[in-house]
Amino acid sequence: MAGHTPRPAAAEAASSGLPGGPQGPVYRYEPRRRPQRRAGGGAVAAILGGLASLVVLMILGFAAFGGGDGGLTASGLRPGAAVPKETATKNGLYATGKLTPVGCRLPGIAPGTDSMRRFMNVLSDCLDASWKGQFGKARMPFSPPSRVFWDGPGRSPCGTYPSPGASAFYCPANNTMYVGLEHIVETSGGEPLSNFAVFARVIAHEYGHHVQDRSGILLYGQQLMERSDPLARTEASRRLELQAQCLAGAFLGTERDTLPMTREQYAALIVDVRGRGDDHQPAEERDHGSSDSYAGWVIEGYKDGDLAVCDTWTVPPSDVD
Repeated sequence: MAGHTPRPAAAEAASSGLPGGPQGPVYRYEPRRRPQRRAGGGAVAAILGGLASLVVLMILGFAAFGGGDGGLTASGLRPGAAVPKETATKNGLYATGKLTPVGCRLPGIAPGTDSMRRFMNVLSDCLDASWKGQFGKARMPFSPPSRVFWDGPGRSPCGTYPSPGASAFYCPANNTMYVGLEHIVETSGGEPLSNFAVFARVIAHEYGHHVQDRSGILLYGQQLMERSDPLARTEASRRLELQAQCLAGAFLGTERDTLPMTREQYAALIVDVRGRGDDHQPAEERDHGSSDSYAGWVIEGYKDGDLAVCDTWTVPPSDVD
């Protein structure tokens, strides 16, 4: 939606009495490996860019292999193929309106990995049902992501985990979400477990990257990041990340009847995402978005819910700063 401006998170906080500044935990910037090229022209999936006050990141895995569908997205695209701009700017998902509620009811989170794993699995089941229905509206094929909820070190096609400051990532090389059962709490600054939306947003954000992958948007963003100068590359990354934020907000807002948030829980969500902005990073490393943008796009999706508002690809750069 050209000219569409998300409401700044600071204005949202002021009008609702929520804390206005970035008060969440501060995470150090951790440089990431660049993709390594293979002889066949593919690339080993790796984490690009950096982590600037951010727990949750997407791994842009430029791999020449994929899931059981041979790496095809719902748009019939393959990694390495030229992706038209319209895949991101006029994607069929934008015309499907709001997500249809699936009546998601989440279990409470108690201390310990077993409880968090159950929470994540129930939430992921809800996300599977929600996005399968939305892709159906668009008459686009959809398969859900695999899940790895870790409580110990491991390896994925996109690299090893855990890594400093990061609690979750999506790996397009094998269409899998990876989330640390303990790390998701640790990297939230010890957020009380009762503030479930802080943790649910993490899962919904990573699922948003899978939605981008299945719809072809991820490949388009990846294409820009491979061909552009450093500043244009980080802008493309921000458009991907902020769209995933909006998609996460749209899901949480759609399910508000069965996943109601108290004022305190909503405030905790906004403060948490504001604390993950990369405002203080150098311009060439700002690949996720400012505090206002990182929170503002969640708010936009939550309040509106129509997927057309989550088109971050036709808005001016100032809206994805």
